[in-house]
Amino acid sequence: MDISIDEIGNLIIFYGVKLLAAIVIFVVGKWLANKISKLVQKGMNKRGADPALEHFLASLAYYGLLIFVAIAALGQLGIQTASLVAVVAAAGLAVGLALQGSLANFAAGFLILLFKPFRVGDYIEAAGTAGTVGKILIFTTELTTPDNKKVIIPNGQVTGGNIINYSANDTRRVDLVMGISYGDDIDKAKSILEDVLKADERVLEDPAPNIAVSQLADSSVNLIVRPWAKTSDYWGLYWDLTENIKKRFDKEGVSIPFPQRDVHLYEHKE
Repeated sequence: MDISIDEIGNLIIFYGVKLLAAIVIFVVGKWLANKISKLVQKGMNKRGADPALEHFLASLAYYGLLIFVAIAALGQLGIQTASLVAVVAAAGLAVGLALQGSLANFAAGFLILLFKPFRVGDYIEAAGTAGTVGKILIFTTELTTPDNKKVIIPNGQVTGGNIINYSANDTRRVDLVMGISYGDDIDKAKSILEDVLKADERVLEDPAPNIAVSQLADSSVNLIVRPWAKTSDYWGLYWDLTENIKKRFDKEGVSIPFPQRDVHLYEHKE
C-alpha cells in the first residue's frame, strides 16, 4: 500500500502534536508536583510538624502526583493507560504481600510521626527496652540506653505494645520505701524524713510530699516517702535522698533492719 507524502506529513504532524502535548503535560505536571510538594512541606512546617513527617508527606505528594502526570502523558500518546494502571496495581499488590512486615513498620512510623506519643530526646520504655529516643525514622526508632548502647526497634513493635514516656510531663513523683525497726519511734522517723526532704531544694512544695506508714512487714515497719520533683531532677534526687536518709537515720539512732530469722534449738534427752 503506497502512502503519499502528504499522508506522511499529516501523520508526522498528528503524532508530533501528540508527542509535544505529552511532553508539555509531563513537564508542567512535574513542575506543579514539585510546587505542591513544597507547599505541603511549608504548611507542615508552619504547624510545627516533625521534620521527618514534613519530608515524608512532601515526598509522598510529589511522587503520587508524578505517577498521575506520567499516566496522563502516556494517555496523550494513545497508550491504553487502563491496562497500565492494572499492571501497576498488580505489581503493587505483589510487592505489598512480599513486604507485609515492612509496610506494617512503615504505617506504624507514620502514626508515630503523626500523633507523637514521644519525641526525640524523650526517655521511654517500649518493646521491652528503655532508653532515650535518638531518631524516629519511617521504619525504625533508635534508642540510646543509659549505658550508651544503641537499640534499633522496628516501629511495628514500638506501637504494638505499651509505650511509657517518662519525659512526657514536667514533674515526676519519687517513690521510696524506708523500713525501720519495730522498736523505733515512728513519729521520730517521720520527722527525720520531713527534715531531709525540706533540706533539698529539688523537692517541690506543690504537690506536697507524702510520708506515711505503708506496711507492717515481717522484719520492719515500712514508710513510704513520695516527694515530687522536676523530671530532669528525678534520678539525682532519688539517689541523694536514699543516701541522705540512711545517714540521718544512722545519726539519729534509727535502725534500718534487714531480714532476720529466729532459730530455736530444742535439746531432746534420750
